[in-house]
Amino acid sequence: MVTIQEVKTRRQQREFLDFPLDLYAGNPYFVPPLYADEKKMFRPDYVYSDCCDWICFNAYRDGRIAGRIQGIIQRAANEKNGERRARFNRFDAVDDPAVSEALFAAVEAWARDKGMDTLCGPLSFSDLEREGLLIEGFDQPQTFEEQYNAPYYQHHIERLGFVKEVDWTESRLYAPEHDEENLDKLTDFIFRRYKLHFGPSKNARDFIRRYADDLFVLLDKSYEGLYGTVPFTDRMKKLMIDNFRLVINPKYTAVILDENDRMVCFGFAIPALAPALAGTRGHFTPRVLLRLLRCIRHPRIIDLCLIGVEPAWLNRGVSVAFSSAILHMLRETDVEYAETNLNLEDNYAIQNQWRRFNAVQAKRRRSYVKKLA
Repeated sequence: MVTIQEVKTRRQQREFLDFPLDLYAGNPYFVPPLYADEKKMFRPDYVYSDCCDWICFNAYRDGRIAGRIQGIIQRAANEKNGERRARFNRFDAVDDPAVSEALFAAVEAWARDKGMDTLCGPLSFSDLEREGLLIEGFDQPQTFEEQYNAPYYQHHIERLGFVKEVDWTESRLYAPEHDEENLDKLTDFIFRRYKLHFGPSKNARDFIRRYADDLFVLLDKSYEGLYGTVPFTDRMKKLMIDNFRLVINPKYTAVILDENDRMVCFGFAIPALAPALAGTRGHFTPRVLLRLLRCIRHPRIIDLCLIGVEPAWLNRGVSVAFSSAILHMLRETDVEYAETNLNLEDNYAIQNQWRRFNAVQAKRRRSYVKKLA
């Protein structure tokens, strides 16, 4: 027998957070989130409390936890898009369709009670968090930024009436054999024609001091029309700066400025943290801290985190300069390849940009949608 309980007590919160860690214990492809960060969502001052409503449910089968799910109403996204949508996220369950059905029934009932007419996901509070259901690449290493799930999740969700809304692809970028000189020549031509230059930075603190304000403005402009994105609040900006402060390295950043030092394009990667956290439960133990420091100082893989382009510059070739910068990151360091993380399959500008590299699509993720009767 399956029963559903809203997560209210500390014990229920602990069960909610621990369930995927137990479910995927020993799975070499699962990378846990940082436990302390996940735990923060149960605090009344959580960073998204000013723009979201949410609820969490646990499923129990014969008295033992068998699944979990979160429902989110992203008010800022609904206001921006003129919609009445709820999102589901943090869905994990054993391979029992009855458990999944009960979990989704609870979220759907909550969403209807809140006046919502659509349920979509997996989507979180913002696109700074893990999103999308893995549907290809179950035998591939995951990045720290994204969630792993078993293949049966897709079948459980689709049998409940959910249909595809969007897909994201994830690729590994290897340096091509002979394109470096051509890309550098094109970059030099574009820079001279439009009076552009790469912006300097000495270290993470200098990067944040110089570029953080303009970066967020450009992010909002670049991502405004993309699926699932929301405007940055001041609290979200602070969260992002705090999260990236320790891992930003000028070697893996690229900022393009115009003749008046206004930002027209930026992108940055961070050292892949997944190798340090795989096989752990996301706690900051001394062993994990040592592995994290090793990954940060001597990365073998870099994860492309954020890329933004001023809309007026989209068709002026600045993507060539950014590709050239990534190529130098790969050629001039010990990095083996770069992971793109999530790219919308119909975002042709970014998909075409990766054709300059030896790109290997490794994973695919999906967001589903369902109308609520």
